[in-house]
Amino acid sequence: MPPDQASPKGDEHKFGIGDGPSSDAHGHGHGHGKASFAALALGALGVVYGDIGTSPLYALRETINAAVSGQLGAHGGAGGGLELARAVPRDIVIGVLSLILWSLVLVVTVKYVFILLRADNNGEGGTLTLVALAQRAVGKMEKRGGGWVIALGMLGAALFYGDAVITPAISVLSAVEGLKLVTPAFEPYVVWIASAILIGLFAVQSRGTQNVANWFGPIMMVWFLTLAGLGIYHIQDDVGVFASVNPWFGVMFFFNHPGVSLVVLGTVCLAVTGAEALYADMGHFGRGPIQGAWIFMVFPALWLNYLGQGALILHDPSTIDNPFYKLAPDFLILPLVLLATLATIIASQAVITGAFSLTRQAIQLGILPRMDVRHTSEQTSGQIYMPRVNWILLVVVLALVWSFRSSSGLANAYGISVFGAMTVDAILAFIVIWKGWRWSLLATSAVILPLLAIDVAFFSANMLKLFHGGFVPVLLAAVLVALMATWIRGSAILFEKTRKADVPLLELLDMLAKSPPHKVKGTAVFLTGDPVVAPAALLHNLKHNKVLHEKNAILTVRALDVPRISDDERVRIEPIVEGFWKVELRYGYMESPNVPKGLAILRKQGLKFDIMSTSFFLSRRAIRPSATSGMPMWQDRLFISMARSATDATSYFQIPTGRVVEVGTQVTV
Repeated sequence: MPPDQASPKGDEHKFGIGDGPSSDAHGHGHGHGKASFAALALGALGVVYGDIGTSPLYALRETINAAVSGQLGAHGGAGGGLELARAVPRDIVIGVLSLILWSLVLVVTVKYVFILLRADNNGEGGTLTLVALAQRAVGKMEKRGGGWVIALGMLGAALFYGDAVITPAISVLSAVEGLKLVTPAFEPYVVWIASAILIGLFAVQSRGTQNVANWFGPIMMVWFLTLAGLGIYHIQDDVGVFASVNPWFGVMFFFNHPGVSLVVLGTVCLAVTGAEALYADMGHFGRGPIQGAWIFMVFPALWLNYLGQGALILHDPSTIDNPFYKLAPDFLILPLVLLATLATIIASQAVITGAFSLTRQAIQLGILPRMDVRHTSEQTSGQIYMPRVNWILLVVVLALVWSFRSSSGLANAYGISVFGAMTVDAILAFIVIWKGWRWSLLATSAVILPLLAIDVAFFSANMLKLFHGGFVPVLLAAVLVALMATWIRGSAILFEKTRKADVPLLELLDMLAKSPPHKVKGTAVFLTGDPVVAPAALLHNLKHNKVLHEKNAILTVRALDVPRISDDERVRIEPIVEGFWKVELRYGYMESPNVPKGLAILRKQGLKFDIMSTSFFLSRRAIRPSATSGMPMWQDRLFISMARSATDATSYFQIPTGRVVEVGTQVTV
């Protein structure tokens, strides 16, 4: 992606990836310095670990069912429920438990908790943070450098959206399915109940999650303690499950059952879905609390619960249909269903919020067009709501629920998006550690390549499910990558075309000095994507109104590859000639631009003006397709459609609507 980009709706926006100060590789996040470690760790339980914390609902069930069904099929078994219940070989249960345990150790603990949490950008994490760090590491200023890094970032982001729609569907469905154990009468209504819960969840997003989020941590603590307690209670059914600690049993599973090993690998990954949330939400809680919550609460609870489920299946093979809920005594099943439903709602909330944050980052980095961003908390900048994203997610989630109608069906669609995104993270981490941290190639390879191999193995295993539901995240990712690529390419073409007709700003000011127009009182702010050339709105104002304000600010809003910018570094001002200044407002990719607040800082730097007597001039472009745009006609029309649907600059930059003057121009691309 070019370092500068013109906005399709006008020349008021400029994106410069990687122009910020170098990151602190050991940052600890923002805004939580005064909070206690315990409070932050409790908060992390509610926000970070909701997804992976609800995996015991379905992960072991799907994996052992896949293994046993595969074995029965290989031996000509009918695969019926009774035969399946009688055929749960001990080595399969121990092998699967070993694979799950060591997946949690290697993928979550080693890769994310101990390695990627150190690859932060001023305390922030996530796929697009890795993109920013990787671009910086490979030399972002090179004309040809970094394009493939952006491509990886687009792919990772697109796959995350797959996770964001599948997680609510599979989590809520798996929780509500427990009602069938309370009474079979609920079975016809499971999909309806799950849909009602999901509609309610998405409907309340506009009100913000701050008040509800205060309960997330305590509820998830109860959930993890319940997981551990149920597991411990049933481990006594067969203490031999502790043999799974030996990784040899996991390795031998592949040798003893080669016919089903790939299928099983494709379901084992369900146990680590949500691991990327550890990294993506680092800025909210800090590295230490996230690591502490995993090591001392989440990991032990998950491991004990999986051991308990395995011991129960070995003791009573008939429980294979739903080992999680059958850990509980009959009289506790209904309370457990209610608690599981709350936990899955929290897990769903985490990925919905993550989708909002990722979209805002993508907009700031120029990967997606502008969309309406609403802040739902005056105290926390990260609490945002994006209406368009919210309702698109809801439609897709409901479509998945009604298409697959069970958590088992959705399990086939889950792994591709999760491990596709994890593979992208591993590749970007390799670049960051090698080029950014300046490790030797040998040391980087020794650390990252084994973890990358695991991700690729999981991803490849899930590709076997491509025609059994796995096509859903692949199709979704393909559509999103096409949209992102179209936006980047179209913006670059538009920028180049408009630049040819631009007038250099200094040249225009020389002309004005020789033949000054009539001046009026007040301040005019002209938003532009390139401060070197005269803004189109300024040219049209001079051409049609034949006046010039006493004070004129040529304003550029710039997005940097750091999460946040302090107010001391927010504004840069440079006098040009009398009555003209160049002003640059700088924002991190985790921030939403607010032009009035940013300009208020100028008063401290000597530029006095009243925001309510200031006119903001914006150029609104009407884009027309062209046969010589350099893009196929379908992509040309897609770009124009995206540009037209983008949120206007007035709303996006939070400029008072009564102070805006828009000047229309036509451009062909």
